[in-house]
Amino acid sequence: MKYNLLKDVIQLIEDFERFQEVNGSLNADIEGLKQWISNNYTEIIPKPDPEWEGKEKGRTAESIINTLIVHMNRYAKTYSRSAIYGSDFSTQEEFIYLIVLKAFGEMTKMELIKQNIQDKPTGMQIISRLLKQGWIVQEVSETDRRSKMLQITDKGLETLEKQMDKIRQATNIVTGDLTHPEKMELIRLLTKLDRFHKPIFSENIPQEKLLERAKMNI
Repeated sequence: MKYNLLKDVIQLIEDFERFQEVNGSLNADIEGLKQWISNNYTEIIPKPDPEWEGKEKGRTAESIINTLIVHMNRYAKTYSRSAIYGSDFSTQEEFIYLIVLKAFGEMTKMELIKQNIQDKPTGMQIISRLLKQGWIVQEVSETDRRSKMLQITDKGLETLEKQMDKIRQATNIVTGDLTHPEKMELIRLLTKLDRFHKPIFSENIPQEKLLERAKMNI
């Protein structure tokens, strides 16, 4: 009986143990061993470029990315409308504003609007509806008497909680059949894009100058 493979495995474990003695950055268990092997022995094999509609006719990667992002936004909105069907909510923005206030606590109108990446007129309309429904209140800031702070009310929390199961369902459905590693990679890519665009958006640049300003960051 040949034991070459067993000898190789033992040698691999010995190499890992020596690494641990010097470095100690990984757990000295099977999970640490797997991570060490992945870090040191996994070959990086580049994936071939994906195919997309119109590619053979010259359609660019930038074009299909823009189209797919628009499509995903529409899919998400459709699921959100289904999640709030029959409830007191009129739009997905209303429950998103409440979720933000619940998660981050009180904030000014403009802070809430910027948190949701919306223009001021649209954001003010949403806030007015929430105030009218009694789901949020506006009070003078304790630290700055010149500022007014928004916070979610008990009624807002109750209304939100009634719909949260369906909202979570819609959120989960949007990610479809992506695996956990795919979700993590998508988060990294979308976060990178968000960090590129958010500072530009926050400058409130006039539309006629926006493209030129954005090009400066590329």
